[in-house]
Amino acid sequence: MKSNILNIKNLIQGFKLSCQAENKSPKTIEWYNSFLERFAQFLIIRGLPTDIADISTTNIRLFIRYLQTEAKVPNTAKPLSAATVQGYTRTIKTFFSWLMREDYITSNPMTKIPIPKGEHKIINTFTNEQVVKLLNICQISDGPGYRNLTIILLLLDSGLRVSELININVEDINLSQGYIIIRRGKGFRERVVPIGSLVQKSIWKYLNNYRPKPESCAYPALSPLIIFYLLPLNFLTRSLF
Repeated sequence: MKSNILNIKNLIQGFKLSCQAENKSPKTIEWYNSFLERFAQFLIIRGLPTDIADISTTNIRLFIRYLQTEAKVPNTAKPLSAATVQGYTRTIKTFFSWLMREDYITSNPMTKIPIPKGEHKIINTFTNEQVVKLLNICQISDGPGYRNLTIILLLLDSGLRVSELININVEDINLSQGYIIIRRGKGFRERVVPIGSLVQKSIWKYLNNYRPKPESCAYPALSPLIIFYLLPLNFLTRSLF
């Protein structure tokens, strides 16, 4: 193969196209591309091989060690967390596995490189007092307030991601059976999420008493599909949540 075809920068673009064709999430593709571009830049700056067939296990270990000891979070002086270093290593593993499948390389330099050990942190959850304060903030005498109460109860009960919650349609909810179908989960995988009786009651009350009427929205043709939305913008997003 021609040298420019086997250049890592060129193959990163090919890997990105492959991920898009496999319908991976835009966020995942963005992470992959960012991490691999940083790896390629490291090789260039250090004068190490950039032809994919010449990149060795040692070259990759040098990069991982750089991440652990020298690299900083962009625009800050903070060192990278162990979880971030693990993310880089997994991304490089995924990239080289793709290169093997596509026959760009005949041996995988990542085979002998394990994922670096990371910290095992316990994530603090809300206390009962904090949950009560959170619920008390909602002014449930109006539509937006009861919508917010329902959203908080649903998140606490189900553990949904915000990105999943904002894409729930009315038809995805089965109150009689007590579940919601998540159609746009991580990796675009569908799954069924059970919900408790308190959340079922809250959703029913919101839909029947507080949810704005479709004709009052800017996009009446779309609004009947969405369970939670804002007026006049209609759509909840991660930043308008």
